[in-house]
Amino acid sequence: MAEPLSTPEVAHKLAHGHDKSRSERHSERVEIVEAILLAVVAVATAWSGYQTARWDGRQAHLYGISNRERAAQNRASTRSGQEIIYDTTTFGFWLQETANGHPRAAALFARRFRPEYRVAYQAWLKTDPLHNPRAPAGPIYMPQYHNAAAERAEAHGEKAAAAFEEGTKAREDGDHYLRNTVLLATVLFLTALAQRFKVHRVRIALLAVAACLLVVALYYVVTYPTA
Repeated sequence: MAEPLSTPEVAHKLAHGHDKSRSERHSERVEIVEAILLAVVAVATAWSGYQTARWDGRQAHLYGISNRERAAQNRASTRSGQEIIYDTTTFGFWLQETANGHPRAAALFARRFRPEYRVAYQAWLKTDPLHNPRAPAGPIYMPQYHNAAAERAEAHGEKAAAAFEEGTKAREDGDHYLRNTVLLATVLFLTALAQRFKVHRVRIALLAVAACLLVVALYYVVTYPTA
C-alpha cells in the first residue's frame, strides 16, 4: 500500500499545482495577446504596402501627365515664337513699303497678315499711327492682339505645374505609408523578441511597447489619405 501523505505534503502539492495552473493560464493569455498583435500587424503591413504601391503608381501617372503637358507647352511656345517673328517681319515689310510710298506692295504684305494679327492691325490703324506720335509702336502692342499658341502654351504650363505638384504630394503620401511599414516591422520585431523570453515581466514589457507602437501605426493608417 502507498504511504499516506501527511497534511503538510498535501497542502504543498495543492499550492504547487495551483501556482502552476495560474502560471499556465497567464502564459496562455500572453500568447493570445501576441497572436492578436501579429494578426493586426500582418493586416496593417499589407494595407500600408498596398497603399505605398498605389501612391507610387499615382505619382508615376501624374509625372507622366506633367511631362506630356510640358512637351505640349514647348511645342505651343515654339509655335508662338515663330508666329510672333512672322507677324513682326511681315509688319516691318508693310511699314517699309508704306513709308516708301508703295501702297500696292504694302497691301500685298497686309494681305499676308495672320487673322489674329489682322484684328490688332485694323485696331492699330484707327489710332492714326502714321501721324499720331502717341500711337502704339505696332499692332502687337494693341490690347486686341492675341496669340492662340501663346495662350495654349500658358494653359499647358499650368496643367503641367498642377500635375507635378499633385505627383509630389502623391510621393509624400507614399513615403508616409512606407515609413509606417517600417514602424509596423518594429512592432513585429518586438513581438517576436518577446516570445524568446521566459521571464513574464520582460515579455509583457516588450509586448506593451509593441502595442503602443501598433496603436501609433494604426492611427497613421486611419488618418493617411488613400489612393
